[in-house]
Amino acid sequence: MPEFRPTEAVHPLHHDLDQLDSASIVTALIEDQHQAVQAVQRAGPALARAAELASERLAQGGRLIYVGAGTSGRLGLLDATELTPTFSWPPERALTLLAGGLGAVTRAVEGAEDDMRAGRDDLQALSPTPNDVVIGVAASGTTPYVLAALELARQRGALTIGIANNPGTPLLTVPHCAVLLDTGPEVISGSTRLKAGTSQKIALNTLSSTIMVRLGKVLGNLMVDLQATNLKLQQRALRLVMIATGASEADASQALLQASGRVKTAIVMLGRQVSLDEAERRLETHHGRARAALEAE
Repeated sequence: MPEFRPTEAVHPLHHDLDQLDSASIVTALIEDQHQAVQAVQRAGPALARAAELASERLAQGGRLIYVGAGTSGRLGLLDATELTPTFSWPPERALTLLAGGLGAVTRAVEGAEDDMRAGRDDLQALSPTPNDVVIGVAASGTTPYVLAALELARQRGALTIGIANNPGTPLLTVPHCAVLLDTGPEVISGSTRLKAGTSQKIALNTLSSTIMVRLGKVLGNLMVDLQATNLKLQQRALRLVMIATGASEADASQALLQASGRVKTAIVMLGRQVSLDEAERRLETHHGRARAALEAE
């Protein structure tokens, strides 16, 4: 018999799923998703500890490196990709290793997740350092590609974080920080793209967002380090400057123009009534933290 994993178990309440009407199927799937949120809530303390330790490494110039296969790998790639437009996090400091390579984003690569050598080699190619943070994600908690990468990362002194949906699995014993998202069996048995995947998305979103807040990428609850790369985001940047400073639309727009669209810089210019050069100096002195730049004498 294969090794038992709760995520692979047959759900006891949905043996007749294929006989239900569409509305009932939708209801079953949605109701089951609530358990994803509950699983992440239970993992809150573990996520907080991981975020705190990760922030310390990243403040020293380290990189976030996500490692996964299949759905888990794609979710890691999504989280990494969104950090740059949301928080101006340098793309070279948010990397993803996906079993089978980037081609596996749209098409499954058979056997890639079982390739331990590839996991090790792929991470080795990034030359991991003690300031790096390597996040391994796998619903099963046993994916060889992910485990091999995390083992090498730990050997090289990087902070390692493991996120898995089955208790007692290697991915929760190999890394420094273990995050269990105990979601149990799926409505469609074994399809961990369902609530297991949902819980991973929530956990990754929560982890990376907490890290960015800790690193000063947020002022209050305002997203002040965004990259305004389109009209919608330019309008959002303008609103953020107005909200943060109480400035008029005209003054906020002028400050943003002088600051080349950099929201934090415009906020410090208006909030302290200083020049562009002085605002940039204050932000550099305080490591890009807008609140410190605003409050310091």
